[in-house]
Amino acid sequence: MAQETILQHWVFSQFILPFFLMFFVVFAVLQKTKVLSENQQLNGLTAFVIGLIFVGAAYQKGVVGNLVLFMTVALIVIFVLYMLIGFAIQGSFVPEKGLKTGFIAVAIVAVVIATMWAVGIQWSFFQNSFEFLFNSSWSGSFWTNAMFVIIIAVGLAVVLGLKGKSA
Repeated sequence: MAQETILQHWVFSQFILPFFLMFFVVFAVLQKTKVLSENQQLNGLTAFVIGLIFVGAAYQKGVVGNLVLFMTVALIVIFVLYMLIGFAIQGSFVPEKGLKTGFIAVAIVAVVIATMWAVGIQWSFFQNSFEFLFNSSWSGSFWTNAMFVIIIAVGLAVVLGLKGKSA
């Protein structure tokens, strides 16, 4: 039988780690913004009290725990994306303004969805829409035809775009 280590104990995972997370985040924000003052003792005591209050609130601790889970997965995905970009593009890469805007939009949508999931908003509307669009009797032929039309449109756009550049 596997033994439980100190890092797996419920006191450590349910109280000590969330306290340290909130303490260090609040302390860093207070130090960086200098909202209260540059006094480290005052910032440390304020962060300590906020950390203790946070550990006592079960719902907020659950939301932050879920968001931390999302953040770790998102960091891994971003790391893999950067590795793939690094392998594909040798040298320095400066994204264009449209690409930056697209990345920011995707990040904002991902954070909103993660927050909605962490807070526990019901997804029945989205689930019903998904069922209607993809599991209806007509949906198979519709999506096949839609993909066919999209592929033809993209092909025409590429061919016409290349003709316009060569002329």
